[in-house]
Amino acid sequence: MLISQDPLDKAFQALADSTRRAMLDRLTQGPATVSELAGPFDATLAAIVQHVQVLEHSGLIVTQKQGRSRVCRLSAEGLGQVERWLGDRRALWQSRFDRLGQLLEAPADDPDHEGTP
Repeated sequence: MLISQDPLDKAFQALADSTRRAMLDRLTQGPATVSELAGPFDATLAAIVQHVQVLEHSGLIVTQKQGRSRVCRLSAEGLGQVERWLGDRRALWQSRFDRLGQLLEAPADDPDHEGTP
């Protein structure tokens, strides 16, 4: 497995697993203990703890010890970096598609028509 120190790489590596994505989905409803996160999965508590550690190490969640439980919460900062990266790519591709649409709609005898996107 590739181990990266880049925060964005860590976030995408964490998001690559469906169990961790499901855990993040659950946390959109509010904080949850590790045991609560484990509920829907047919996995050992140790396996769930490893998933939580990956999510925490990636910066997508934060955990806090409360008594004998560990409570997990989404990290706005960690999720924000992923959202910004995706947003930048979305804007880039949208501008490229818009330009392509303009080129395809332009008449062939249009002097501004370059012929290729």
